Amino acid sequence: MDFVAGCIGGASGVLVGHPFDTVKVRLQVQSVDKPLYRGTFHCFQSIVRQESLLGLYKGIGSPMMGLAFINAIVFGVQGNAMRRLGQDTPLNQFLAGAAAGAIQCVICCPMELAKTRMQMQGLGEKKSKRKLYKNSLDCLVRIYRREGFRGINRGMVTTVIRETPGFGIYFLTYDVLTRRLGCEPEDGYMIPKLLFAGGMSGIASWLSTYPVDVIKSRLQADGVGGQNRYSGIADCVRQSWEREGWRAFSRGLTSTLLRAFPVNAATFATVTLFLIYMRDEEGANCEVPPQALQQQQVQTTSL
Repeated sequence: MDFVAGCIGGASGVLVGHPFDTVKVRLQVQSVDKPLYRGTFHCFQSIVRQESLLGLYKGIGSPMMGLAFINAIVFGVQGNAMRRLGQDTPLNQFLAGAAAGAIQCVICCPMELAKTRMQMQGLGEKKSKRKLYKNSLDCLVRIYRREGFRGINRGMVTTVIRETPGFGIYFLTYDVLTRRLGCEPEDGYMIPKLLFAGGMSGIASWLSTYPVDVIKSRLQADGVGGQNRYSGIADCVRQSWEREGWRAFSRGLTSTLLRAFPVNAATFATVTLFLIYMRDEEGANCEVPPQALQQQQVQTTSL
């Protein structure tokens, strides 16, 4: 039941947050010499005007497909790590979250590669005249046929560098906030407090690893036009710094932070309501302890 709740909650988070993610990726990888978008809101307006509202949801199939697998890995690893560590302390929450973040990269990296490629397809077109990929699965199959196993894992190193501390900071921040806010089952404001804690934890996590996400997106989008621009992580960092300075590593941050809070809030609200409803149906106590909910929370592209 907890697994199903996490999957449904994660799906609601993807639906709420994917448009912001599309804007983030477009801003991160656009050419600095000939930029298509002036900023976050201009990017939103341009996509809706030129590609319709559906343009904001390009590539959503990939995170939806990988959602169940990522949830299973995150729940399993984080829960088992906490049991092995023994005590429920902020440090152990960080270590358990970091372990979960590192291992789920096996699914997360190919998923985000397909998502990024789909989001970059048909820029400025309501109906793409020439689609390279039919859908997310077709995208991964074509990349595998052309580049092999290494191709579908493009950006794996940067994904691990981002996800490992990112999940650790997320669980640490959430644990500290729920303790400070006093989220008790009998508190009438328990759910708003949990939503606030989850949203702020997502923001803290993104802020801590965002520059790495920019590099990951640029590496995964590299070669979309048929020509590779970067030879590796160090080359991507060097070129980005030389051409754009420190601003290169904060491109798309506004849309990411705008996405982080509602995504985590939507995920948390759905998980909470689902568990309360199901346990009420089973005749169990319908109040959900914060520590139990913490094991079900998951961060989607997210993080």
